[in-house]
Amino acid sequence: MKKNVLIIGAGGVAKVVAHKCAQHNDELGRIAIASRNISKCQAIIDSVQAKGGLKQPGEIKAYALNALDVEATKALIRETESQIVINVGSAFLNMSVLRACIDTGVAYLDTAIHEDPSKICETPPWYGNYEWKHLAECQEKGVTAILGVGFDPGVVNSYAALAQQQYFDKIESIDILDVNAGSHGKYFATNFDPEINFREFTGTVYSWQNSQWTSNTMFEVKRTDDLPVVGVQNLYLTGHDEVHSLSKHLDVPNVRFWMSFGDHYINVFTVLKNLGLLSEQPVKTAEGLEVVPLKVVKAVLPDPASLAPGYTGKTCIGDLVKGTKDGQPRELFIYNVADHEEAFAETDSQGISYTAGVPPVAAALLVARGEWDAQRMVNVEQLPAEPFLKLLDVMGLPTRIKDEHGDRPWDQ
Repeated sequence: MKKNVLIIGAGGVAKVVAHKCAQHNDELGRIAIASRNISKCQAIIDSVQAKGGLKQPGEIKAYALNALDVEATKALIRETESQIVINVGSAFLNMSVLRACIDTGVAYLDTAIHEDPSKICETPPWYGNYEWKHLAECQEKGVTAILGVGFDPGVVNSYAALAQQQYFDKIESIDILDVNAGSHGKYFATNFDPEINFREFTGTVYSWQNSQWTSNTMFEVKRTDDLPVVGVQNLYLTGHDEVHSLSKHLDVPNVRFWMSFGDHYINVFTVLKNLGLLSEQPVKTAEGLEVVPLKVVKAVLPDPASLAPGYTGKTCIGDLVKGTKDGQPRELFIYNVADHEEAFAETDSQGISYTAGVPPVAAALLVARGEWDAQRMVNVEQLPAEPFLKLLDVMGLPTRIKDEHGDRPWDQ
């Protein structure tokens, strides 16, 4: 049984991870939080302690760490005797942290594909450019590495696996629908790291259609859906992590990701992009300073963690699955609705951070218990869906199903 968790990162998602680890420290053991900014780590610890978050008396401690430094990360893993590392720092860190985990033989969990700062929206399957190159090594060394175990990617992958295993004989399409119908009251802000957020939308939109990769541009393809709780929403075809693994692991000819955007977001995004302010390539100012425009935009926008107080409304994220069962056509929506205000009351975080931060802790618990201690590298759809979704039901992210029989909790 694996114990002691090292959380890498100190943003909004890391805060949720810390709160949830604290609520389960009887199983997960000691908690370490590491980031380049140790004061942000300590602020998270203060939040946990202010809410009396630790289930039982135990250690929760902050550390300064540059996670790009593999040797320093390995040293911290050994110092803290951590057997599970939850990487919720920038996606630029993935390969460094994964390397440290492989070398020390501890479990690795993350919530997104690795990104190279100099590249945008890489050629698919994106995982094949980075993480999957270490499949054989993890298998050989018996190292558990669970990739993309946030909500999307993560929970939606598990939804897809559950649909295939229990509700369909053959699936024709999986459309992942991501709606944030909340309001943060700011003129313009992103719900997670602006740099990562914008990088998703400035390159080619890759989707899996008719069993092949298809390319579009952002905001080129639109759909409108009437969804539970959040109502009628406009969603746009977007490139996203889970398409890159579901297209490989599930025999489904169409896998697409759709995200909701309001007209105001699209207008501001379009102006920033057309002005070149979303470029990841350095430019030189008249004063001779070299700056990256995207990093400047990130610096002037609100910190996503600062949006949490006063954030209202709900999210709705799920998989719309179409196919056949017993020779008859079938359509099913498997989804979760989360509330921004409830997330803040529990973890001092907004709903987007909450939906991303709860699942890796559920995964860590399953690793600790041995149910998900795969001793190889896997994506979430390759692991048993039921124990994961049952844990999420009691940890704050209940799953529902809407089909010809109505709208109900998934396990009823």
